[in-house]
Amino acid sequence: MRSLRFALIIVSVILVLGMLLWLVESFSRLYGGIALWSPLLANWVLGILLLLLLLALGGLIYYGYLFLRPARRSRLAAPAPRTKAEAVGVSLKAVQQQVAQIQDEVARQAILERSQVISAALAQGDFRLVVFGTGSAGKTSLVNALLGEIAGSVGAPMGTTPVGATYQWTIPESEWQVWLTDTPGLLEVGVVGTEREQQAKQLAAEADLLLFVIDDDLRQSEFELLRSLAEIGKRLLLVFNKIDRYAAADLAQILARLRHRLQGIVASEDLIAIAANPQSFRLEDGSLWQPEPEIWPLLQRLAALLQAEGANLMADNILLQAQRLSDEARQLIEQQRQTQAEAVVDRYQWLGAGVIAAMPLPGIDLLATAAVNAQMVVELGRIYGCDVTLAEGKVLALSLAKTLTSLGIVKGAMQLLSVGLQVNIATALASRAIQGASAAYLTRIAGKSFIEYFRQNQDWGDGGMGEVVQRQFQLNRREAFIRAFVQEAIAKVVAPLKDSLDEPRTGAR
Repeated sequence: MRSLRFALIIVSVILVLGMLLWLVESFSRLYGGIALWSPLLANWVLGILLLLLLLALGGLIYYGYLFLRPARRSRLAAPAPRTKAEAVGVSLKAVQQQVAQIQDEVARQAILERSQVISAALAQGDFRLVVFGTGSAGKTSLVNALLGEIAGSVGAPMGTTPVGATYQWTIPESEWQVWLTDTPGLLEVGVVGTEREQQAKQLAAEADLLLFVIDDDLRQSEFELLRSLAEIGKRLLLVFNKIDRYAAADLAQILARLRHRLQGIVASEDLIAIAANPQSFRLEDGSLWQPEPEIWPLLQRLAALLQAEGANLMADNILLQAQRLSDEARQLIEQQRQTQAEAVVDRYQWLGAGVIAAMPLPGIDLLATAAVNAQMVVELGRIYGCDVTLAEGKVLALSLAKTLTSLGIVKGAMQLLSVGLQVNIATALASRAIQGASAAYLTRIAGKSFIEYFRQNQDWGDGGMGEVVQRQFQLNRREAFIRAFVQEAIAKVVAPLKDSLDEPRTGAR
């Protein structure tokens, strides 16, 4: 390819030289012909033609350079993950970047440790199967039947698994080895029951596959829980236990009702009827007979599901965990930024109030402009990772000041604060104090509005700046807030103002 380029360039140069020779000869003839009539005009024409020739040569050299130089590699966006494992890696990398922004040491370490657990789970490839359901629906009996041994106590009127007990298990007729966890029961009464339920839900959220065990038609609370698990992307099998206690017709009716009610939440083939611990009965000779557990349909479904979807279920769950962890880190960063931004607004509102109270400005328009400080905008932008210059901050500040005035918020702020301040302070100080407190109040509204602006990636939203400002004004005009704000204004504006006025009198004495 490069040799072809050089060949084209050589041919082009030869053609250009040939054309130059022809042009020189043509110019010479043209110059001689015009010079016979007017030598001055001939010189002008020759100069113009030479200038055009130089421009043509410059263009030829420039485009030749563009043609010869190596093509620049365009900056391509990062390719989309090809596999779910790659997607997990991308999410965990994002978490690592977020962790660096979290200032709280305890929260940062907690997020970091959980990301390491997710990375380890991805590397180890352990499949986690969690048995989940209401208290004494037969969860532990099911675990016992699956393991073929007594893994926990059974038969209590309420849940008997205080903590999540985990066992290693190999599915019959399958190469899959899983970690099988029996969780505390749901819907138990009392504080202990509530704590166990929270633990069970946490274990369920971390599972690759859930076995949700019931022994009757679904209660509304169970239905809502199933739906919430499905919404977060949890794959589950609904296991209807204790079928030996139902007549065949009644059982068929309940199962049909469940399939209809759970359309879109649980697939029909994922509703499985079993008897994990069938009731014993006496034979004719008086001996007690304990039937074998009827769990073969569940074992078949588990083996088929893991064979077809096991790897994807693991990857889906790990990806879900990584995304949830990233969301938690993002929320921590958002809370951190909110706290820092509110501290900036608080500092600037009282700083501006002191300046306005010391040197009151005539006119509402000037007060509105002073209510927004460009430096505050720059600092807020820095907190949210937005590079805003001081000049840009001034433009934004002026624009918002005009919005405050046009919406009548400047006048409204002065009316809100004037009543409380006039009651609490002397008339001589009232005008200056009202201006200072109003400046602080308007700076607060402006600052809160800019926080929303930066939180939305420097976007005012569909309603524009006016809607954001109006919303902040409504939030900050409640009676309880105004009372507290007036008291704070008296402490931070009126008191320093009194001190500054008393100093000359003290000095005169």
